[in-house]
Amino acid sequence: MNIGRLFAMELLGKSKNELRDFCTTLGEPAYRGGQIYHALYAERKSEVRQMTNLPAGLRQRLAAEAHITLPNVKQRYISQDESVRYLLALPTGSDSGKQRPASVEAVFMPSDSRQTICISTQAGCAVDCQFCLTAQLGLIRNLTAGEMLGQVLVALNDASPKGGVSADAVQTNIVLMGQGEPLLNFDAVMEALRILLDPEGVGVSPKHVTLSTSGIVPGIERLAKERIRPKLAISLNASNDEQRDALMPINRKYPLGALLEACQNYSLRPWEHLTFEYVMLGGLNDSADDARRVVRLLGKLKSVKVNLIPWNPGELPYRESSPEAIAVFRQILTDRDVPTFVRYSRGRDVMAACGQLALKDVSSSPLRVLG
Repeated sequence: MNIGRLFAMELLGKSKNELRDFCTTLGEPAYRGGQIYHALYAERKSEVRQMTNLPAGLRQRLAAEAHITLPNVKQRYISQDESVRYLLALPTGSDSGKQRPASVEAVFMPSDSRQTICISTQAGCAVDCQFCLTAQLGLIRNLTAGEMLGQVLVALNDASPKGGVSADAVQTNIVLMGQGEPLLNFDAVMEALRILLDPEGVGVSPKHVTLSTSGIVPGIERLAKERIRPKLAISLNASNDEQRDALMPINRKYPLGALLEACQNYSLRPWEHLTFEYVMLGGLNDSADDARRVVRLLGKLKSVKVNLIPWNPGELPYRESSPEAIAVFRQILTDRDVPTFVRYSRGRDVMAACGQLALKDVSSSPLRVLG
């Protein structure tokens, strides 16, 4: 990048109104901002010169005064199940508030009827869940809206270069379940979601986007007030406060009583339910008594479901629950009318599964951390 471009406008992550305002500062009609917005998000144009809905003169000027910074793919780790873990380099943008470069991960999971993209909202994570490898990184920094959107666009461009999700042959799901706690980066996450969920932007349906939180109560309360929002998933992972304090230190700040009250007050749309995620840790939280306590915890909530997630191996002192323990746990919940499903993670062999995202290199042994 030359010196002139150090002060160029970063287009990725900007809303339609921000792009309209930018165009007026260039002496262009405001509607040109809407054309940039469409080309950038609906058509997935990653270079100004590709935006053929703009006049040639404006494209030439934008090439000098603006840029589009997609994450740099440092490595693709391809699983036996065809999931792809992306190791992405996030360079410092000219208008990103002096954000330092960082590495982060995203995961693409294809299937016959749908494709799911798991994105990160922070580099690293501050929440310190004891069974999650990402916690070992600590919090490196928050991601910008553009850096979150960039993860989605990189995966979509790899999977289908046609542009837009409506043009793709299969349903696209987005899950904010990668590195980081989304509700601790609330404003940037919502900026990205408004563009993801905009029919004139990336165009993903709210029914197909899920935000997962460790239980940040003020963030849940803020999210409930948003007019445009994704579905909500809560990482429960324990059946009482003592157990959850040990596994998820965030519980000491927002204990189960406060968390479940926030969930009870969370207004659901007619088609919506609250999802509770429960990582099954062998001998720790997977007993029949645990299952019965979970039933009691969720008893006052309407329209819930539970996803049981067998723990994914990593360099941590835990073990998977046995299939028998998982089956008993699930049966206890379903017998008490709590819809419960077992979700086996994709990409375990390339460290792409839930709780495994920690910048690990799987091309050599032993595992090493990548910068």
